[in-house]
Amino acid sequence: MRTILGVFAVLVALAFVPTAWAQESSEWAAPRMEVYAGYDLLHTNFNDESGAYNQSSFNLNGGGGQFVYNVNNWVGAVSEVDGYSLLSDRIRPVLMTYLTGPRFTLHRGRLIPYVHTLFGGAYSRDAVNNTGYTNVFGMAVGGGADVRVNRHLAVRPLQAEYFLMKFPDGEYNRQNGFRYSTGVIFNLGR
Repeated sequence: MRTILGVFAVLVALAFVPTAWAQESSEWAAPRMEVYAGYDLLHTNFNDESGAYNQSSFNLNGGGGQFVYNVNNWVGAVSEVDGYSLLSDRIRPVLMTYLTGPRFTLHRGRLIPYVHTLFGGAYSRDAVNNTGYTNVFGMAVGGGADVRVNRHLAVRPLQAEYFLMKFPDGEYNRQNGFRYSTGVIFNLGR
């Protein structure tokens, strides 16, 4: 008799497990879409054979936006556009980037870590050697963390990435950089 009651108790408990999992997963489910807007700091280098600049690395300030479509709780597709300016004696636009790629996210709790690899291009006017308008390959590999404020709003205190561009500079034709981003995310849909 005790064995039958024990088996019955286990079966009743197991009957409620899917309900508990469903509540947990819906509470921390990824939104269908995310829209991000924020500030970027890009530190990059290049070989300046023209002598126009007296340094080989620069900090570029800018901002941009991202659109994320979450396929499921773990995988999303990211598209982003960013613009940067060189702050020297005057503000002038020097660089635009457009990248897209996969993002892998852990949607659990208020802290939402992620990693991504983005590929695309960089478009520059007067960025390297005064060559005019140039469009080249660009890539960003990195990650960050978002902090959920509520169901529709999150804050991104940290996104850090290795940033590669392939502008012709007369020597290496490769600019290695570091990009830091911070901003606000608006979550849309479930």
